[in-house]
Amino acid sequence: MKAIICFLLLSSFIPAVTPPVRAAPPPQKDYLTAVEADKIRDAENNSNERIRLFLSFAEDRLKKFQYELEHPSTNRHTDMLNSLLNAYVGCVDDAADLIQLGLEKQDNIRKGIDLMSSRTKEFLVVLEKLSAEGPEKELYKDNLDDAIEGTRDAMKDAEKAKKKVAPPPIRRKN
Repeated sequence: MKAIICFLLLSSFIPAVTPPVRAAPPPQKDYLTAVEADKIRDAENNSNERIRLFLSFAEDRLKKFQYELEHPSTNRHTDMLNSLLNAYVGCVDDAADLIQLGLEKQDNIRKGIDLMSSRTKEFLVVLEKLSAEGPEKELYKDNLDDAIEGTRDAMKDAEKAKKKVAPPPIRRKN
C-alpha cells in the first residue's frame, strides 16, 4: 500500500508528456533585419559577396543616420542616431572580419578587399564631415568617434590585406 502511495506521489511530480527539445535558431545580429540576415546566409560560400553585402548595409545605416539628422523623429531621436551608428560600425567590423577570415582560408577575396578599401574611404569622408560640422553632435559624439575609429581600422586592415593576398593568376600564351 505504501508503495502505491509513493508511486502516485512521485508520478504526480513528473510531467506526463515532456515537451520536445528544439535546437535554438542561430543568433541573428541585432543590427541586421531578417531580410538582410537571409541575404548574408544565402551568400554563405562567397566571401566577396558577403563583404559587399555588409558594406552596402553599412552605407544604408549611414544614409539613414544622415536622414535622421535632417528629419529628426519626434520620439527616440537620440536612440535612433546612436543605434544607427552602432549598426554601421557592426557592419563594417563584420566585413573586416570576413577579410581576415578569407586571408586565413586563402580565399580569393581581392574584390572584397578592393571594395573595402574604396568604400571605407568614402565612409570616412562622410563621418569626418559629421564630426566637424554635424548638427547635435553632443547626442552621438561617442558613437561617431567609435565609427570613425572603426572605419579607419577597417581601411588599414584592407590595405594590409592587399599586400598579403595572393596576386591574381596570370594567363600564359601558348
